[in-house]
Amino acid sequence: MLTGCRFVLPLQVLAPVTLDDPAAVVSLLNPTGGVLGGDRLVSDLVLGEGAHAVVTTPSATRIYRTAGEPAVQAVRLRLGPGSIMEWVPDHTIPSAGAALRQSFDVEVGDGARLILIDAFAAGRVARGEAWRFALLDSALTVRDTRGLLLHDRFVLRGDGDWDRLGRAEGRPYFATIVLVADTGLDALIADLPGALPDRAAAVMGVARLPRRGALVRCLAGDAPSLSEALNTVWTVARARLLGLPPLSLRKL
Repeated sequence: MLTGCRFVLPLQVLAPVTLDDPAAVVSLLNPTGGVLGGDRLVSDLVLGEGAHAVVTTPSATRIYRTAGEPAVQAVRLRLGPGSIMEWVPDHTIPSAGAALRQSFDVEVGDGARLILIDAFAAGRVARGEAWRFALLDSALTVRDTRGLLLHDRFVLRGDGDWDRLGRAEGRPYFATIVLVADTGLDALIADLPGALPDRAAAVMGVARLPRRGALVRCLAGDAPSLSEALNTVWTVARARLLGLPPLSLRKL
C-alpha cells in the first residue's frame, strides 16, 4: 500500500524536454505499476507565473480489484497568473472488482490556460470485463479568482445497463476534457465537429461553460479511437487556445 504519496513539482526548475515546444514535459510514474485498494495518492502541482507544463503518464493507469477500501487519487493543480497546464495522461483501466475515488481540485490564475483530460476504459474490455468494476467516483472542480468555473462529478457502479441508449451506447471508453482560456474558445468549438475523422468509432459533444471555459465529452468504441479523439481535441485546443502546433510525446 502507498500511503501519502505526494508529488510537489516546482516547475520553474524543470527544463523542456523538446527542442520545438516551450513546455516542460513531466511524466508521472507510479512505481508499483498499478493502483491498489486502500492506496492514497496525492499529486500537488504548482505552476509559477508564466510557467508552461505538459503532464502525462508513460501508459494507461491500472486500478486493481479490491475486497476492501477503494483506492483514492487526489490531484491538486495551482496555476499562477499567465501559466499554462496541459494535463494529458493516458486513460485509466479499472479491473473487475476495482474501486476508485478520484478528485481534481484546480485553481486557475488570471490569464492562465488549462487543458485537462480525464479518460477511462470501462474495464479490461478485450477480456470481457467491461462495466464490471465495483466503483468509479470522479469529481472535478475548477475555480478562478472570481469563483467557481466548473464542478462535475460522476459515480458509476459496475454491472449496470451502461450500454443502452442514453448511457454509453455500446462504447466502453469515455472521457471528459476541460478547457479554460480567455480567448479562442469559440474558434475551438467551431473547429471540433469537422476535426474528428469519419472513420473514428468515437463521438464527441462540446459546450461552453458560463464563463471562461468549455467542456467536451467523448465516447469511443475502442482504445485507438479514444486516443485518436483525445489527440484531436488536444491538437485543436493547442492551436486555438495556445497558438501552438501539435506535440508528439513519442511514448514507446
